[in-house]
Amino acid sequence: MNQPVIPIAVQGSTRQRKRQAPKGRRVDPQALLEVQGLLKDASRQSDLLIEHLHKIQDAYGCLSTAHLAALAQEMRMAQTEVYEVASFYHHFDLVREGEAAPAALTVRVCDGLSCEMAGARELLARLPAILGAGVRVLAAPCIGRCEQAPAVAVGQHPVARASCESVAAAVAAGSTTDEPRGFVDYDAYRAGGGYALLRDCVAGVRDAESIIAAMEHSGLRGLGGAGFPAGRKWRIVRAEPAPRLMAVNIDEGEPGTFKDRYYLERDPHRFIEGALIAGWVTDVETIFIYLRDEYHGCRALLEAELARLRADPPVPSMPKLVLRRGAGAYICGEESAMIESIEGKRGMPRLRPPYVAQVGLFGLPTLEHNFETLHWVRDILERGPDWFAGQGANGRKGLRSFSVSGRVREPGVKLAPAGITVQQLIDDYCGGMAEGHTFYAYLPGGASGGILPASLNAIPLDFDTLQPYGCFIGSAAVVVLSEHDTAADAARNTLKFFKHESCGQCTPCRVGTAKAVSLLAAPKWDTALLGELSQVMRDASICGLGQAAPNPFDCVIKYFPHEL
Repeated sequence: MNQPVIPIAVQGSTRQRKRQAPKGRRVDPQALLEVQGLLKDASRQSDLLIEHLHKIQDAYGCLSTAHLAALAQEMRMAQTEVYEVASFYHHFDLVREGEAAPAALTVRVCDGLSCEMAGARELLARLPAILGAGVRVLAAPCIGRCEQAPAVAVGQHPVARASCESVAAAVAAGSTTDEPRGFVDYDAYRAGGGYALLRDCVAGVRDAESIIAAMEHSGLRGLGGAGFPAGRKWRIVRAEPAPRLMAVNIDEGEPGTFKDRYYLERDPHRFIEGALIAGWVTDVETIFIYLRDEYHGCRALLEAELARLRADPPVPSMPKLVLRRGAGAYICGEESAMIESIEGKRGMPRLRPPYVAQVGLFGLPTLEHNFETLHWVRDILERGPDWFAGQGANGRKGLRSFSVSGRVREPGVKLAPAGITVQQLIDDYCGGMAEGHTFYAYLPGGASGGILPASLNAIPLDFDTLQPYGCFIGSAAVVVLSEHDTAADAARNTLKFFKHESCGQCTPCRVGTAKAVSLLAAPKWDTALLGELSQVMRDASICGLGQAAPNPFDCVIKYFPHEL
């Protein structure tokens, strides 16, 4: 077949035709001026994308497509890069062209397990009518205040043990009080001997090797859930080539967990000194502190105390401390997802190897630690590793900060020996069960740690002791159920959470959590199909979310068959 002949002049003009504007949405000049006014002279580097999105969200209450396009141009990023990050995190409200902006005030009612048991469903049902059309009421995943259940956030301010009346009063007042009690500020911390240990390190009174040895001897393990020995982690990172970085994980999102917030609200410099000592031992250049967005009061507190530390440093030189703000994503509690988020990206876990200690933040070796792990560094080094190792019970070593919530008389953070049993925890630290409730079941490690019956109340609560029962301690979040609850309902609640929080990167987790929710909603569970689903999720999910999500329903099938 004869092909049409295209004149050379036309061919040339076609090749030379240039796009008159960048591909994608045209940038509105007014939106660009508004974004520039918010960013001012702040750096436009790409890892600050989430920080800059927060500035727009805070100022306008939402993220419009016009502002996203303007931000992309200002940061010299593709609009798709900005949009995919903005749409990934729960706390960013995207408003597309033609859509109405959300209400000026958002009230988030936590629907985590502890809050659900305390009446969150009633709040969600009644509050919209009480507060009116000018207030948006949303169900929210765990906001880290399980001991105050039901917990509600009015804007960014928490309301503890909320009722319809107290929430309405907080909305009318425009704010709530969330000041910490017994707070130790920078001056008080230094007056009590704070940062003397850091000065000894920098002055050469202590050497890195002896500190690592002490940490190893203490038996301190990562208290964010993974339980990797802290001293060994320091040794591994120290052996990697410089430059090195450090990341502190305060994205405490496991339902039932609130211990990090509890300590941060009271004694922030204890963890900061621990971080600076760990940074000195491993010779890191910068320490990034990643704080979950739900902890608004903690962020203001930490910003103020870091400013005081920088203005009057305890040592001549120390690593740079950078505070980064999460945006509502449980998955960012996973170390590599957190690192992706610090880099300004979607919080999606990385495939490993390489491990974070080898290739972490910005491709550099990175020491990653949970907040509470660093909280114990000063005590261990000042009192000696034998002091910490000698605190355990039932043959275990160390101390644990248990976040206890649910049907106990006195919920809260309970500092107790590692290896204590749940019965001892309830009786000796929580004042027993709440009035009118009998101990029925418990979650030993938060939403992902499984569910055990009260008959198994003598298992030492520690790393490696619960695995034979299909559970784990994780971050030591203990949720106590009574005869008024069912383990099956607890499993339904936790699987809804995992479905909501799956990052969607891998099919076994993305599809598996959704399938589990639908199967658990059936009047009679298909236990054979749930068993197959559990195996696939455990074997093929990229990270711990999908691997541990089946624990609740596996435990119900094993220990509570009478409920099915």
